[in-house]
Amino acid sequence: MKPTLIIALHGTRSHAGSVQAEALRAEVASVMPGVRVELGWVDIHDELLAETVQRVGACVVVPVFLAAGYHVSHDVPAAIRASGGLAVATDHVGGDLVSAIRDRLLAAAPLGDGVLLAAIGSKRPGAHAEVLANARRLESLVGRPVVAGFIYAASPTPAEALAELRRRGCSDVTVAVHALVPGLYRSHLEHLDVRAVAEPIGNHPMLIDAVVRRYHAAALPLAA
Repeated sequence: MKPTLIIALHGTRSHAGSVQAEALRAEVASVMPGVRVELGWVDIHDELLAETVQRVGACVVVPVFLAAGYHVSHDVPAAIRASGGLAVATDHVGGDLVSAIRDRLLAAAPLGDGVLLAAIGSKRPGAHAEVLANARRLESLVGRPVVAGFIYAASPTPAEALAELRRRGCSDVTVAVHALVPGLYRSHLEHLDVRAVAEPIGNHPMLIDAVVRRYHAAALPLAA
């Protein structure tokens, strides 16, 4: 019997966020016949990831996070330890999704001469560094200067990142979003004098592929 796939997510109080999460689960399940696919939440919900892992048994946990903040570095490993050796976790999906961020950016508006990459932010240096690395990757993909701006917990802020782009001579800036789902962060971007703000990644085909590939790579030794 194949191990269950658990898609680990942050958790949400938003109905729209819950609907999108279930759509992600369903899309992944549709391309993985014979594999049970469940959602596992690291925050907010009544049943958290550690409890889900114990209920399910043999499973592969794929953290659907863009950077290795607290939940990836603490909550996911804690859930794996609680499984009694029945679960394994893969790396998080963030490094594979820069092209998806690019796609959302290009769908928002014709590119101007600069890009602000708006990210949620983290106090963890590793997570912060991942966003900066993704900004560099995005810059190489779009051929425009890209500066990351952090909404919480880190600097520069989006307004400061926009000012940096202005100092570099960029007068027509589009905002790319380093996030998976819509959130309250958008209120921090609405006042910016930019061409457009892109949508978050959402259930982009690259996200589906990233989850599936990680499951198969981890499930082979687990099944053996």
